Amino acid sequence: MSVQEYFDHGELVAVLTTQPLDRTLDYKAPEGGCFLGAFVEVPLGPRKVLGVVWGPGQGGFDLTKARSVIRVLEVAPMREEMRVFLGKVADYTLTPMPAMLRLATRAPGLGDPPSMRKIYRLGDREPDRMTDARTRVLDVLRDYGGLAFTLKELAEQAGVTSSVVKGLVKQGAAREEDSPRDLPYPHLDPDLPGKDLTEDQAAAVARLQTGQRTGDYGTTLLKGVTGSGKTEVYLEAVAEALRLGRQALVLLPEIALTAEFLNRVEARFGALPAEWHSGATVTERRRVWRMVGQGDAQLVVGARSALFLPFRDLGLVVVDEEHDTSYKQEDGVHYSARDMAVLRSAICGARVILASATPSLESWANAEAGKYERLDLKSRFGAAILPEMKPIDMRAEQMQPGTWISPSLRQAVQQRIEKSEQSLLFINRRGYAPVTLCRACGEQIACDHCDARMVEHRFLKRLMCHQCGETKPVPEACPSCAVEGKLAPVGPGIERLAEEAEATFPDANIVMLSSDLFGSARALKAKIEEIAAGDADIVIGTQLVAKGHNFPKLTLVGVIDADLSLHGSDLRAAERTFQLMRQVAGRAGRAEMPGQALLQTFQPEHPVIRAILSGDEEGFWKAEAAGRQAAGVPPYGRMAGIVLSGPEVGPVFDIGNAMARNDAPLTQIGGQVFGPAPAPIARIRGRHRVRLLVKAPKGAPIQDAIARWIAPLRLKGDIRITVDIDPQSFY
Repeated sequence: MSVQEYFDHGELVAVLTTQPLDRTLDYKAPEGGCFLGAFVEVPLGPRKVLGVVWGPGQGGFDLTKARSVIRVLEVAPMREEMRVFLGKVADYTLTPMPAMLRLATRAPGLGDPPSMRKIYRLGDREPDRMTDARTRVLDVLRDYGGLAFTLKELAEQAGVTSSVVKGLVKQGAAREEDSPRDLPYPHLDPDLPGKDLTEDQAAAVARLQTGQRTGDYGTTLLKGVTGSGKTEVYLEAVAEALRLGRQALVLLPEIALTAEFLNRVEARFGALPAEWHSGATVTERRRVWRMVGQGDAQLVVGARSALFLPFRDLGLVVVDEEHDTSYKQEDGVHYSARDMAVLRSAICGARVILASATPSLESWANAEAGKYERLDLKSRFGAAILPEMKPIDMRAEQMQPGTWISPSLRQAVQQRIEKSEQSLLFINRRGYAPVTLCRACGEQIACDHCDARMVEHRFLKRLMCHQCGETKPVPEACPSCAVEGKLAPVGPGIERLAEEAEATFPDANIVMLSSDLFGSARALKAKIEEIAAGDADIVIGTQLVAKGHNFPKLTLVGVIDADLSLHGSDLRAAERTFQLMRQVAGRAGRAEMPGQALLQTFQPEHPVIRAILSGDEEGFWKAEAAGRQAAGVPPYGRMAGIVLSGPEVGPVFDIGNAMARNDAPLTQIGGQVFGPAPAPIARIRGRHRVRLLVKAPKGAPIQDAIARWIAPLRLKGDIRITVDIDPQSFY
């Protein structure tokens, strides 16, 4: 380690803190000194805050007033490559560095010293008496599948006092154990036998492993039809990373996918990996953060924020279902985990695998341009074959009022029930009905705080705003005209479709799959496992079911409204419809039984619907790429979304108009400004929202231009500005 990386006691060091400041702060190095990148606790006013030693102090003030670092935390220092990565993400997304540091330290208790602690697990006895509080504690312990909790975590998760937990320990229904804090993760053995591979898979594995052995950065688009065994291929790439002594990260788009995936990892490597997502306990997240930094976690499986863990030697990043929109963080730091995975890997010399049956146009275009290698898996694994896809022309169906399952689809589902096979009815709308209408005055019940219609959730007996989360009881009378008995649901949601299915198929076992219908991620995982084991005749699902689940007995997919997302102002509408329909259809026929996908549509002649049905994916991407290129929009141009918000609409529009008039920094790079205009959802949580869109040529330095454009702004009162580089949604 070079002399410049160490600071002696009393030397000035620059510390980046997690507090919302626009600069580093100077402190004296503590007794014993500190290294560059050390995590430290420093005084800031009357408080103690977390920070990282970012370099030598700047000085230029009375050094007798300089305060000292309180202590150096007992965790691995932040590596130079991580500091570079955070800086580059900050520059790309126009995010202040303290916000980036907060993203990289999302593990409470980092400053706690190593010690023994009490943890709590599920016991092996039943309590002598059950109460609601005891039931909640035991449900939490079962839902989390044996993971350990501290007393405070378990009590808070179950909504009980600590005495309830202690009482269960005395009864033997829960176990209290002494455990060292933050143990290393079990060793994963890359040389255990994997599954037999097809010729396609073996060739892809050989290419990926050869690339890994170079030790250089490279990105591969692993494109394979649903059921082609992409997971087996990239797990062999993970095995190679482990053989080379490097760490691996697998990003998944949905927490509900992790249960099945973890089982596959354990079967391949003999032990479970580290998990990083919102379903993990606080204790577990701190353990992951610490062990990753000291190299005692070989593989992490996680959500997008796992990309900001302090890996000691990251050698491989897999982005599974890389097209999924949930990889874009839409609040706080607006980053794309897919793109930032490529950036981080380029900095630390790791390989990237972007896996998808329906790649994003961005990744497809990068492969076409030769920036990414592309590997194709063209056939399904084993005996499974691709499902037959057919349209149901709704213009020719005899539909009863208030129904959405066509006679043709009804007949197909009934045939599957008679053969003890499973059917999936897919509709991408949560709740019972998207609109509640008064048939007396025409009023549509809206959220009090947002410009959005409230969605009826009949099982909860409440109306819910899907923008801000506000809920209220379903009223007896119209809030506008006060007439009773005239409120009616309009359009179907998943709950209304389930109601129709129950009436149509009274003897069928019907299960709904939607993220808002389960109290915990573990409960959702358990339900998915039950369905995979055959415990359902009909599954009613939202887009959650499109994300990589494997249901062996599922042979029919019926899409209720295939036209739903085809229209609107979103430049990615066609791409997302294509991806979603192909992904949902791919759930059918995953084992030996052949599958069929039926798409209910009023526009069977629409180019996107035709492309979905024909399977001409390359033709679709080429046509979509040509259209985007002609329009100069991503991935063949740059875009940024600017949203101004405030409690009063007038001042917000005034600032937007001033920005549009003073757009010289953008015109200098060939950019254009569109707006200001009311955002599509013009009010959220009582704040009025005004949007400007910036469009620029592909190679233009859009971040620098926007930074110069907004620098003179002086936002008064409670007005805020949000900048989203490469927006994925335009609400």
